[in-house]
Amino acid sequence: MGNKDYGIDPEKVEEFAGEIKELYQAGVEVGIVIGGGNIFRGLSDAGKIMGRTRGDFMGMLATIINGMALQGTLKKNDVPTALLSGLKVDKIADEVNPEKAIQLLENKQYVIFSGGTGNPFFTTDTGAVLRALEIQADVILKGTRVDGIYDADPEKVSKARKYDRISYEEVLQKELKIMDATAFALSKDNKLPIIVFDMNKKRNLFKVVKGENIGTIVE
Repeated sequence: MGNKDYGIDPEKVEEFAGEIKELYQAGVEVGIVIGGGNIFRGLSDAGKIMGRTRGDFMGMLATIINGMALQGTLKKNDVPTALLSGLKVDKIADEVNPEKAIQLLENKQYVIFSGGTGNPFFTTDTGAVLRALEIQADVILKGTRVDGIYDADPEKVSKARKYDRISYEEVLQKELKIMDATAFALSKDNKLPIIVFDMNKKRNLFKVVKGENIGTIVE
């Protein structure tokens, strides 16, 4: 949403598309799981009134809208991209199918996974881990607004210490909030590493993929 209170900032989408295009040109296979907070934030009060299930479906629909925006911008930047959805929305996106997703990636297309898991009560984090496992991804890159994992909130505690590398067990022991519990347990059980990094710093995405010491690795 860039500097907006909610909604989609075209300049921010263009910026992300440019970062992703650099990976495409380097030949890296990437699946993208996108959230919906920038849209759902404006609907959250309505979601609370209507109940958790309906609110979760509204959030999933928000991720489809974001997926459409990113897909259109990537295609405009000459990055062939497919939009898949956990919810059935035939005229907008194909339903998620792991075999199809792998085939698309092997055919040099990028895949945007939207619509969450297709079920209420699961977060975007859980959806991301699920899709990563389905396409046999090597790593989850979790883009945030801070440059890694700290022992305290760096936006509130000036002396917070950053971890370059940390184990799943230590994350649990220290009760560090990286992902929701379901997503983290799924990642831990399947030994799928997570790299947490600042997605708003230019070229950080490319640097992470190159193996530079950006962010924090959980393994």
